[in-house]
Amino acid sequence: MFCYIILTGCSLIPKQISLLNRLKFPAVETRNNNQQLAQLQKEKSEILKNLALYYFTFVDVMEFKDHVCELLNTIDACQVFFDITVNFDLTKNYLDLVVTYITLMMLLSRIEERKAIIGLYNYAHEMTHGSSDREYPRLGQMIVDYENPLKKMMEEFVPHGKSLQDALVSLQMVYPRRNLSADQWRNAQLLSLISAPSTMLNPAQSDTMPCEYLSLDTMEKWIVFGFILCHAALNTDPAALSLWKLALQSNSCLCLFRDEVFHIHKAAEDLFVNIRGYNKRVNDIRECKESALSHAGSMHRERRKFLRSALKELATVLADQPGLLGPKALFVFMALSFARDEIIWLLRHADNIQKKSTDDFIDKHIAELIFYMEELRAHVRKYGPVMQRYYVQYLSGFDAVVLNELVQNLSVCPEDESIIMSSFVNTMTSLSAYTSVSKASLGLADHRELGKMMNTIIFHTKMADSLVEMLVETSDLSIFCFYSRAFEKMFQQCLELPSQSRYSISFPLLCTHFMSCTHELCPEEVNRSLSLCNMFLDEMAKQARNLITDICTEQCTLSDQLLPKHCAKTISQAVNKKSKKQTGKKGEPEREKPGVESMRKNRLLVTNLDKLHTALSELCFSINYVPNMMVWEHTFTPREYLTSHLEIRFTKSIVGMTMYNQATQEIAKPSELLTSVRAYMTVLQSIENYVQIDITRVFNNVLLQQTQHLDSHGEPTITSLYTNWYLETLLRQVSNGHIAYFPAMKAFVNLPTENELTFNAEEYSDISEMRSLSELLGPYGMKFLSESLMWHISSQVAELKVSDKGLVAVLTTLPSSESVSEAQKKMAYFWNVLKRMTIIGVILSFRSLAQEALRDVLSCHIPFLVSSVEDFKDHIPRETDMKVAMNVYELSSAAGLPCEIDPALVVALSSQKSENISPEEEYKIACLLMVFVAVSMPTLASNVMSQYSPAIEGHCNNIHCLAKAINQIAAALFTIHKGSIEDRLKEFLALASSSLLKIGQETDKTTTRNRESVYLLLDMIVQESPFLTMDLLESCFPYVLLRNAYHAVYKQSVSSSA
Repeated sequence: MFCYIILTGCSLIPKQISLLNRLKFPAVETRNNNQQLAQLQKEKSEILKNLALYYFTFVDVMEFKDHVCELLNTIDACQVFFDITVNFDLTKNYLDLVVTYITLMMLLSRIEERKAIIGLYNYAHEMTHGSSDREYPRLGQMIVDYENPLKKMMEEFVPHGKSLQDALVSLQMVYPRRNLSADQWRNAQLLSLISAPSTMLNPAQSDTMPCEYLSLDTMEKWIVFGFILCHAALNTDPAALSLWKLALQSNSCLCLFRDEVFHIHKAAEDLFVNIRGYNKRVNDIRECKESALSHAGSMHRERRKFLRSALKELATVLADQPGLLGPKALFVFMALSFARDEIIWLLRHADNIQKKSTDDFIDKHIAELIFYMEELRAHVRKYGPVMQRYYVQYLSGFDAVVLNELVQNLSVCPEDESIIMSSFVNTMTSLSAYTSVSKASLGLADHRELGKMMNTIIFHTKMADSLVEMLVETSDLSIFCFYSRAFEKMFQQCLELPSQSRYSISFPLLCTHFMSCTHELCPEEVNRSLSLCNMFLDEMAKQARNLITDICTEQCTLSDQLLPKHCAKTISQAVNKKSKKQTGKKGEPEREKPGVESMRKNRLLVTNLDKLHTALSELCFSINYVPNMMVWEHTFTPREYLTSHLEIRFTKSIVGMTMYNQATQEIAKPSELLTSVRAYMTVLQSIENYVQIDITRVFNNVLLQQTQHLDSHGEPTITSLYTNWYLETLLRQVSNGHIAYFPAMKAFVNLPTENELTFNAEEYSDISEMRSLSELLGPYGMKFLSESLMWHISSQVAELKVSDKGLVAVLTTLPSSESVSEAQKKMAYFWNVLKRMTIIGVILSFRSLAQEALRDVLSCHIPFLVSSVEDFKDHIPRETDMKVAMNVYELSSAAGLPCEIDPALVVALSSQKSENISPEEEYKIACLLMVFVAVSMPTLASNVMSQYSPAIEGHCNNIHCLAKAINQIAAALFTIHKGSIEDRLKEFLALASSSLLKIGQETDKTTTRNRESVYLLLDMIVQESPFLTMDLLESCFPYVLLRNAYHAVYKQSVSSSA
């Protein structure tokens, strides 16, 4: 925490410190600078408040320095014995203390504004309290003394040189053995459990157990900093010089704190060049620097390469036989420590030195090494109880026996030592320190076996009690938190290399380490670790999503090849081949048939789809590796990232596959879109083979949203796109006379016109396309389509409702045929009425097709439910209340069943009720509207396009749709106004029959050119209506006229076709 505050303090200092930078430190002269410092007096309280934390941090550093100096003097006075192989904990703590002291003082000297902070605070303190702070003189002197901290500490450590040298030289039994090349490790079969199968169950033993997993980075800091302080040993002790040179050859820089580094060669050379007689040492430093730049990178690269294979083998064996974690625990922690040292070395050097060979400092396989570290950590956490039971038994069954023998063989065991021995396990370190003092009766230097046994027992007790702490000690990689740029670069390199993407989960897992290096008083560091973890998981999910999208695209292309439209050429070739006709140009390549891509003659042949599947399986392994991870009390679930990205991409892909172009009004056929969606869903279902995610949930979320007008993000769905296209493009062209509804084909068909349409209506409206549309939109989407259609119908009905006076004026002319004819000529809007009714009929015909398709689809998916709804609808008693009946009709309509009264149309027309018109007036207008339609029907006979075509069972100008419009509109209007539907339709039939019979008396051939075709409308109206019968029609209109009309139109059709 000291270091954090010191390093970040200067960015939080008030601007006024620039004044103090120009004044002499530590004695700030205020007499001659009153004018400059006067402005600070007004802000003295604010200065004290803002700088107190930083000032007292410097005071804490000073007090820490005093305690360290006092402790070092005490150690020298006691002539404590230091040997890393005998009293490990004492020696390690001593060397850590020295290095921490050096590091802290060096960091202190790197703060550029340290004098300004201290001087400004003291000035404000003096202005407030009338005197300087009591710690200021000593603190100011310390800042001045440690301008060059290493030089100052070299002088300080002259009396401590003997103890420090002894502790450092004891590393000669450990450090050279750890700092070997990868070939030497490989020849020794280091970390291998299967190299000697006969000894696999034997416990891993060593005389220097704690030294085996001691951090190499820590030892190099001890050696480099230690021998800088006691540099005289380099001239007198060959072992010290050997350690020093080996450390300098392995590193170019060392870590001081987080991402603060110390360039060892330059600093050592600058120190030694000014010391007389150290020319040889300076030359050694330069040689080591050249060696480090030339060979260190490749040496560490080979080490990482060896460790990847060694840790993989170790993790695989332990996963299969976790019981080996007991006897081989030492191997696990050695492997973790070795790998951690190599990773930290690469991270530090790749970011801080000028490289001769950049390849040695760019490791695209670093994720694999981190991954195997995480596997070993996971094994230790998972099988911790196994290890604990093993070592509890080991301590009682072996260590206690051996220790008892050693104690009995001691020549002398004074009372104090015997008391400590009695509580041996709890006071192991105390015993080590007590017996290391020169005047101790039981000297550990004379009983090395006891010391080594103590180290071994300490290790075993850690295995039983402190596994989590051991994992942090040997494998903590929280340093990555402070190398975020390098961290992100490694992650990107990992994703770019397909063979490494399976290890990409190691980067989010590393974020769980950050809790051991950050502090609760620094919340911005917490947020940074959370954002990094979130970013890594998000990028992994995006990468997987992109691969899945590419696979889906490939599969959609293959599925598209199986569409019926592509078989025409194949059929044509087969027919021509059978008839022995030669078509096409010579040498034209034969079109490949679907499925050819699956026929392979060589296993080595790899297609793009194979590569995508391989890359996806690798990445999904990583995403599926852990169900969740905890970072700062936040739970991250990698699979949920993938699920959310799949939902978003699936939504965009479905909308994108419609290929809707608003400018040209082009859109994909529903059947083709359905084929693509099914291919897409097949690929997504296969993802469950790679990752344990609920893909059904993805389908439900996405496809249900597509049945609504807008999705959860407010974007248009396929429901809105297709609804808009059918209404604004297809049905609008029907209104313009370019398309007709053919009842015989149950489809809309293009009519031959001068301006050809850009689409074929039949390809979008036949029964197969409507079924595909129903599959895509579902009942909810089809309901939205129906509501949109009904809105258009209601707008047409609103236009049809003329004023009451106008309708009465027309009806008063009915008694005289001449006056009726005259009135019809005067009222040109008769055609407008019929046109609007025809449009309504066309819309209702389209809806009928959609409802029929929906019924067919639901009958396949939920046949029992559909049959129950149908049975319920068919058995409604006639005396049932209309509200109840409408509820049943609404249920039936949602299932695609036809109803006597269309509930959607009733709802749409009900919304047109006006508050200014009474219900009686509304009812009167509805009745007059039906009368108006009836008396307008004879005008259809004069239209050339009104000719009936038996082939299509309708008229080319769509007037056959009037039958559906009249029945549906009448049923809806008189349901709303609570009138008798049957009675009003009878009146309509009578009036329409009367009007049509009158045109039989017309002599004008132009007016009656399609009289027989119009007569057929009466038959269509009765056939369409559930309320009218043929008997009723015959009472109004002679059946012989209908029969003659059918005979005439069929005869005319045959003659015209001939």
